[in-house]
Amino acid sequence: MTNLKSNTVLSGFSGVGGLDLGLEAAGFEHVGCIELDDAARQSLKANRGGQWPLFDTADIMDIAKQIRPIDVGLRRGELTLLAGAPPCQPFSKAAQWSHTSRIGIRDSRSESLGGFLNLVDIFLPEAILLENVTGFAQGIVAALPTIEHSLALINSRWGVSYRAEVRILDAAEFGVPQRRRRAIIVALREGNRFSWPVATHVRFPVRSWDALADVKVGSPPIARGKWADLLPSIPEGMNYLWHTARGGGRPIFGYRTRYWSFLLKLAKGLPSWTLAAQPGPATGPFHWDSRPLAVEEMLRLQSMPAGWIVEGTYRERVRQVGNATPSLLAELLGRGVLVSLGRSSSTRPSQFLIPRLSEIPEPEEVEPVKPFYQGLVAQHAEHPGVGLGPRPRQMTV
Repeated sequence: MTNLKSNTVLSGFSGVGGLDLGLEAAGFEHVGCIELDDAARQSLKANRGGQWPLFDTADIMDIAKQIRPIDVGLRRGELTLLAGAPPCQPFSKAAQWSHTSRIGIRDSRSESLGGFLNLVDIFLPEAILLENVTGFAQGIVAALPTIEHSLALINSRWGVSYRAEVRILDAAEFGVPQRRRRAIIVALREGNRFSWPVATHVRFPVRSWDALADVKVGSPPIARGKWADLLPSIPEGMNYLWHTARGGGRPIFGYRTRYWSFLLKLAKGLPSWTLAAQPGPATGPFHWDSRPLAVEEMLRLQSMPAGWIVEGTYRERVRQVGNATPSLLAELLGRGVLVSLGRSSSTRPSQFLIPRLSEIPEPEEVEPVKPFYQGLVAQHAEHPGVGLGPRPRQMTV
């Protein structure tokens, strides 16, 4: 089976287009995009309406029941790449804190993965690419066993040799200005090995200041909620732990009694922490100016173009960008697919790569703790240790 057209990609779970932008830059031509969220669909139309065909049917499960390769101008086996980042919530760290959420692949939101695997059976693409949180590939609720079982059935049915290769990659090690560890799963139809991209920025990552120094923000969002006025008293690069008995501030919280991103702030001289898709009012990372990040800044930290249009309310826009695959990492993975298939691939520096600047300003000065929070200063109990907190004890009852 040989691909008679250009390097084609069918995109499942396209979202705001982070993965698709990278694959496009790597040299792939879209034959279709599948996306359920209405705001994300509007974003795709606003940016690539004429270049990335968006299916009228939004649900990948429904599409997998009716589509045939001829519908996108291909025959079975001619599609180069089937790519996507399925819903991550069932496999996220947050889901592991609740005994009602630790069901992973049995979560109803995971059913869409079945639609994606059905598309593998229908198209027999030369390559498959999946991106997701680390829990998607490892742990007791991982989706990887389901993927491997489905690929084994497809191999037996069609005489092909898909074999899942898995790595956990940190986007910052590849030039993305964000610490973002994600599971990457690749399978090639003929069973050959995938050419993984080389980590080029392990020692000298692109930093938050490099990314955000020249970003223009029209109306910076304002911090809200009970803890908003505590942010100015936390140094950049720190979180609530600053205000514990082991920190340098005031003992307002018990040590390790909150989640890591609680009141977490960016540091100019470090890559961003992982962006959240559905942050609460106290969930970081916050800007060093003690405010939430603007969507324009989030796009930059995801290595997406400055002019990329994100439709919807502020909350919908944050969700879209926070869920996106960093475009730079996606491009490098796309190049790896082409090399693995024996196709020519560009060796030029990526258009998404952000240069490191020669100078970084000094950290912002912290402000005193406001009187409102002084009443919370006390000797607080610390977290008792791994597996000993109140939530784990509840889960074992």
